[in-house]
Amino acid sequence: MSNSQNSEKIEQQLFLDVIRERRSVRSYDPNVQISREEMTEILELATLAPSSSNLQPWRFLVIDTPELKEKLLPIAFNQQQVVEASAVIAVLGDLKSYQKAEEIYGQAVEAGFMPIDTAKSFIERNVDMYSNLPPEETLQIVYTDGGLISMQLMLVARSKGYDTVPMHGYDRAKLFETFGISEQYVPVMIIAIGKAMKPGHPTTTRLPIEDVAFFNEFPSE
Repeated sequence: MSNSQNSEKIEQQLFLDVIRERRSVRSYDPNVQISREEMTEILELATLAPSSSNLQPWRFLVIDTPELKEKLLPIAFNQQQVVEASAVIAVLGDLKSYQKAEEIYGQAVEAGFMPIDTAKSFIERNVDMYSNLPPEETLQIVYTDGGLISMQLMLVARSKGYDTVPMHGYDRAKLFETFGISEQYVPVMIIAIGKAMKPGHPTTTRLPIEDVAFFNEFPSE
């Protein structure tokens, strides 16, 4: 086996280890803090996730001070990981992400990924289409893209030795009211992130793949 093949195999194994070792952790070491620099890097890597027309509708509210985590605690129905974790990340979807189309495609032109005429065409078409979508379609898009980036964020965190748990149990209206989030955004989930005090439960039990995956034809009920 060549050095390049051996290196590739090691990288593949490391990636598989990240996937297999990810757990939903609910008990964190309160003494471990993630620096703003490292948190920024985690979020930057997460934003490499795909999104509809590359409009990147995700927005993050990172809550990492003790005072604000205490404020969040009752909103999250007193789940203790909220105050123990290094931070809690509210993943939000921007219902007007098309407003950043010019900035996004302008960056693509500057990077040499597309000519300016193509970018202008993309901007016009996407702004027109996304600004006129029915609300339920817009919601479906931001929830889908928000789910993609949330999973990527959790895997990036695990690759750096941190643990996470996605949380759907919280008062969405209270979250928005308390932290001054406008109606332009919708909540996707909140994610606690930090260093596990106790390991999460093993997640090896899954339905057999033949019960959930089908080739070429979906079975009738």
